[in-house]
Amino acid sequence: MNIQDIFNLVAPQIREVEEELRRQAGSHVFLIRRIGEYLQSGGGKRLRPVVMVLSSRLCGFEGPEVIRLAAVVELIHTATLVHDDIIDNADLRRGRPSVNASWGNGITVLMGDWLFMTSIGLALSQRDFRILEVLTNVTRNMVEGELLQMELHGKMDITESQHLEISEYKTARLFSACSGMGAILSEADPQRVEDLESYGRNLGMAFQLADDLLDFTSRPEVLGKPVIHDLREGKVTLPIIYLLEDGCPSYLDKVNAAIQENGREDLAKQDLLRLIAETRTLDRARARAIGFSEKAKESLAGFPDSVAKKALLGLADFVVSRNS
Repeated sequence: MNIQDIFNLVAPQIREVEEELRRQAGSHVFLIRRIGEYLQSGGGKRLRPVVMVLSSRLCGFEGPEVIRLAAVVELIHTATLVHDDIIDNADLRRGRPSVNASWGNGITVLMGDWLFMTSIGLALSQRDFRILEVLTNVTRNMVEGELLQMELHGKMDITESQHLEISEYKTARLFSACSGMGAILSEADPQRVEDLESYGRNLGMAFQLADDLLDFTSRPEVLGKPVIHDLREGKVTLPIIYLLEDGCPSYLDKVNAAIQENGREDLAKQDLLRLIAETRTLDRARARAIGFSEKAKESLAGFPDSVAKKALLGLADFVVSRNS
């Protein structure tokens, strides 16, 4: 199933999620409403709500609780993006000025906090301690992942295992929460909950590693930010980790040159991109992402065939083939 078919399959539910997000942003404070509208109009694939809707449907549950919790995870995701842009001093998000670039860091910190607290309030309306435990754990994990990334910021000797840990905590565990909560809502047996949590975790890992690749392979107008942007922010990802494992001193020199150069021609950046292509480190990193995608699909083996299962399988293929 291709991605457009998948989105069409869940379009009515995602429209309901969008409406719930609009309701939640309906504060009497004008600034909150204005920034909330700005964030909601910024696009995004809503992959996490899509995973939540499909996972619950796979287990035979499609109640209004799914919509509310899909809005919760999207609010959490948005809050982390808002805070990340402050930490990274990012000027762009999805091709538009970031919230911090438009309103300043002080307002943006508070807006991120408001989004987090709004998500908690909406989650509490479920009165389900199992769900609250999942959301509490994943939110704590995401902060831990961010702190680990900050601890390793700019270090060229970061290992593959360290990068994968950051990716799991910052990205994959929220995907895992989305798919797992779908099973919890349906009162599925523990094995099915575990299988869907595994699906989401591996899907999230595949998504993040594919995202790392886009920093080297996409175009600024498609990606919504400059290429090699992560590297210039001090974030060393798998392609660079694999490149530097070779131990060749000249490779490190080229990486440092690309980080430091900010001229219009960006010659050092192009030189690094050529080196990465020649050493095939992108292929190795892509294979790693595909490996997680395959693990995600394997996690669904115990579920009977259905349209929802087909869509989840298609989603695992999509996250490693996308161009933005």
